[in-house]
Amino acid sequence: MRKVAFYTLGCKLNFSETSTISRQFEEKGYQKVGFSETPDIFIINTCSVTENADKKCAKIVREAQAVNPNGFVAIVGCYAQLKPTEISEIPGVDAVLGAAEKFRLIELLDDFVKPQTTRVLASEIKEATVFNNAYSINDRTRTFLKVQDGCNYHCAFCTIPLARGKSRSDSIESILKSANEIAQTEVKEIVLTGVNIGDFGIQDGKRVEGFVDLVKAMDQVEGIDRIRISSIEPNLLTNEIIEYVANSKRFVPHFHIPLQSGNNKTLRNMRRRYLRELYIDRVNKIKTLMPNSCIGVDVIVGFPGESHDDFLDTYHFLNELDISYLHVFTYSERANTAAPEMEGRVPLKERKERSKMLRILSEKKKQHFYRQNLGTTATVLFEDDIENGMMHGFTENYIRVAAKYDPMLINELKVVTLRAINENGTVDVEEPEMVFETH
Repeated sequence: MRKVAFYTLGCKLNFSETSTISRQFEEKGYQKVGFSETPDIFIINTCSVTENADKKCAKIVREAQAVNPNGFVAIVGCYAQLKPTEISEIPGVDAVLGAAEKFRLIELLDDFVKPQTTRVLASEIKEATVFNNAYSINDRTRTFLKVQDGCNYHCAFCTIPLARGKSRSDSIESILKSANEIAQTEVKEIVLTGVNIGDFGIQDGKRVEGFVDLVKAMDQVEGIDRIRISSIEPNLLTNEIIEYVANSKRFVPHFHIPLQSGNNKTLRNMRRRYLRELYIDRVNKIKTLMPNSCIGVDVIVGFPGESHDDFLDTYHFLNELDISYLHVFTYSERANTAAPEMEGRVPLKERKERSKMLRILSEKKKQHFYRQNLGTTATVLFEDDIENGMMHGFTENYIRVAAKYDPMLINELKVVTLRAINENGTVDVEEPEMVFETH
């Protein structure tokens, strides 16, 4: 039995796809092992959102070579689609597969015999028209369920349309089938994921369903306690979706809404499809209906033409907004996007300083959000995440809590009282009839 190992870089969507590809191997009789267990085959699923993500690919290849110099190394994912020739020149890489080929790994690479020269199997992105169903099963607590792929937006900084192709979706019928399969496992939570999931519903180039239809259908799935929406564009987050989630049986009060900039001039330059006034409206709508909801925000700093005053405009906008945390990205030039040709390049040192300011703000926002919830009760899904005798989990509104380790609590939903923020930035909890030790 040949051994295969997988390594995933990037987003939740990549994790769902890696997990599905790994099941293909197991169904063909391969043994899935850890990266360090001398596998015969290494599959590396790459990201290419930032330059740093590209560099990580070469590093993982070197690690694979160190573990087994004779191992077969195949690269898939966004970086593989964007720069297949560049990857093929990395020492140790045996095959590079693009977006249209990655789910046909076993079929295309025969018996994974190391070739004399690297095999490049990457069609043009226009060939990536098929939706490949995927979900992760590596974590018994939650699963990432892919419902949509590709993107029809062309933001000035983003390579995703070039790496994943046009927007396309699974059908609700097929997604419910996957959800019911997941419900037969130990999984308690499903995270709906995709590139632009608010654009859900396009099949064979035509819109036949909508995201709100999927939300309503998923809410009826028995055997799953929680459903999260991974990330949704503000212009696609409708009042109907927010109102349904507010009264849902299974959808949790947690939204992750990309902003990218709080400055309207920068938003226009980025070619985003909204202005900050719409973003304020979405946040206010959520908080009116779900006051305890968690709202996460993506922000890019140092975009070309972003002056210091423009950045401060974003900073003050976020500071005043009722949000819970930030994911901060330092702008990185990506080939074949519009942004690098724009005037007003921001020095890298300045980009990093702006990123640092927003990361500090993010921590303040998170701590404020946690303090607002102290003294309340919440339901925690405890995970197999153990550190220094303490175990961790998340509330429905995405507060990370710590409790004294008890193996019986792993993958269990427990109603607790949020007691105090500890020195590690998580929240100690008190469960009815049981008090967990504080740090």
